[in-house]
Amino acid sequence: MMQTQVGIVGAGPSGLLLAHLLGLQGVESVVLENRSREYVEQRVRAGVLEQGAVDVFRRAGLAARIEAEGLVHHGIELRFSGRGHRIAMSELTGGRTITIYGQNRVVADLVEARLEAGGPLLYEVGDVAVHDLASERPSITFTHGGGDEVLECDVIAGCDGFHGVCRPAIPEGAITEYERVYPFAWLGILATVAPSTDELIYAHHPNGFALHSLRSPEVSRLYIQVPAGEDMAEWPDERIWSELHTRLATDDGWTLAEGPIFERGIAPLRSFVAEPMRFGRLFLAGDAAHIVPPTGAKGLNLAVADVTVLAAALADLFATGSEAGLDAYSDTCLRRVWQAQRFSWWMTSMLHRFPDEGPFGARLQLAQLDHVVTSKAAATALAESYVGLPIP
Repeated sequence: MMQTQVGIVGAGPSGLLLAHLLGLQGVESVVLENRSREYVEQRVRAGVLEQGAVDVFRRAGLAARIEAEGLVHHGIELRFSGRGHRIAMSELTGGRTITIYGQNRVVADLVEARLEAGGPLLYEVGDVAVHDLASERPSITFTHGGGDEVLECDVIAGCDGFHGVCRPAIPEGAITEYERVYPFAWLGILATVAPSTDELIYAHHPNGFALHSLRSPEVSRLYIQVPAGEDMAEWPDERIWSELHTRLATDDGWTLAEGPIFERGIAPLRSFVAEPMRFGRLFLAGDAAHIVPPTGAKGLNLAVADVTVLAAALADLFATGSEAGLDAYSDTCLRRVWQAQRFSWWMTSMLHRFPDEGPFGARLQLAQLDHVVTSKAAATALAESYVGLPIP
């Protein structure tokens, strides 16, 4: 039998960052992950870090590579009706920025820090289950290396994502789940070609939404809106590039550079919140508790905020015995979560083509976009939400 103070299920950004923050406070933890290290580190996910998230990594001694390789952006572009309109985020928010740095790089940095610290990090565990969540001593059972294991904990952190085992282990009726599934998905690609933009481009077009992002000076990240349930086989390279050219086109001669596509996939869009984010001694964090549409670039940043709050509360528990921080954890996080849901829904509804919107709905979207780019107050509201609130 193994014992620890905090058992962490999931070795994505939320689980690994929580372990690191706890370690800085002298709190022991064990991290369990059902996938291999290679899979987790190579998994392509979001790449936009809010100012507050970068600040957290900096305070935790994890920002060296972010500062050396991350791409700092001071604005974004809204593109519609053949024209681009820059939202000067830093000017509107007192100098706050976003940083482009892939989530897989964040995970690799966190894994390296965990291994350097010598903290337990077990990959390819199986049959994970959590038990006695309402007791003072919950446990996690799992298999690893061909043997059965039991991990006794003071607290369990469910950082195992939307499809993980922790949230479903909460008794029926103990939490409320809110969900909205959107009638479209994002087809995303990574291409070996220098980005055709210095800042992210969010494009509204009659054919559907498009996004031009970037991962490095040599790699472009691009997305197009496709119907929910679309088959990737229906999208050969030529069709992808043709649609990107159409949706990102402008009247000023801007051109989109093409290159070899080396990664592609289709991801559905949904909004989801489970509340409270706690049951007994189980605390949910990151995608295990909430999902946002990627339009607002909030998913990874919400996970960082969750575990920052949780780490401080747990450090207080083990240092003083006070559970005040843990009791406030869910309410504290959910306030930010619902603001992120509001912003992500608004950006999604303004930029995407909805199957049943009709001509009237399309004109309303253009009116909203025009309002944002011509009103300083509206542009400031977008910028403030996009760069994010400070994380305590």
